[in-house]
Amino acid sequence: MSEEGNTLTSLQDLPSSKTSGAGGGWKDFVAGSLAGAAQVAVGHPLDTVKVRMQIEGSSVFKGPMDCLAKTIRNEGVLGLYKGMSSPLVGIAAVNSLLFWAYSYVKTFQTGSLTITPSLGQIAVAGAAAGAINSALASPVELLKVRLQVQYNAARNGSALFKGPLSMAQYLVQQFGTRGIMWGFWTTVAREIPANAAFYTGFEFTKRSLANLLTDGDTRKLGIAPLMLSGSAGGVSYWTACYPLDVIKSRVQNGKAPPRGAGYILTAAHEIFAEQGIRGFFRGYSTSVIRTIPAAAQHA
Repeated sequence: MSEEGNTLTSLQDLPSSKTSGAGGGWKDFVAGSLAGAAQVAVGHPLDTVKVRMQIEGSSVFKGPMDCLAKTIRNEGVLGLYKGMSSPLVGIAAVNSLLFWAYSYVKTFQTGSLTITPSLGQIAVAGAAAGAINSALASPVELLKVRLQVQYNAARNGSALFKGPLSMAQYLVQQFGTRGIMWGFWTTVAREIPANAAFYTGFEFTKRSLANLLTDGDTRKLGIAPLMLSGSAGGVSYWTACYPLDVIKSRVQNGKAPPRGAGYILTAAHEIFAEQGIRGFFRGYSTSVIRTIPAAAQHA
């Protein structure tokens, strides 16, 4: 989503090559739903480690392994799955909208389903899809992030929120629609470069491997090249957007929804003042590692 995310999968672009545009809506929905559910199941524990690393300073978690060990020791293995219900329910719609928007914008640029788009057109389609997708991804991410950092639930049984529905209800009651769209513009800022980079990285790697292995025919590529392409896309996704993802997590875990248009820069300044440039990359390695099983899951 996103996250969940955001990390997309190696085969997400394959259905769009057959079902792009308005005629492939239900196939895109099914493909996005299945890919999203598997993606969440495989990647959520590492996503929890990533989010906790982003929000907390080095005084709490020295690194990913320290965060993983402390989470399991204090909250049990299920502590790694906090907040999973939000993306598990929402990722089908999130990925399907992303899928459809990417296919539509790509076809709009080429004017035909049969014309292979340039990498520049791929990047534009990915960026546009990311912006459109933010309308759904932002509330899903908000609920997930805030549930993931409820550290004391396992120890005293007094978690404020047992799931995304109770949290969503509380946020709307306290802040109105601003509550559920908390951090929307940070999500937009993340999703545009992230998805432009993912689809460009995926397509570039896929086409390069096709030139080496199948005389340029991407349809003849096997599972391993597609997994590698998906992993390359995933690494591109996180590399392009990770500092913005850190900012998004910090904003969405704040005490109240931010006002004004400058809160992204304000949050960035606070992170830099606290941790320096390294603060924008805490947890990055876990995101990169997630791309490998996510790609393998769908190959």
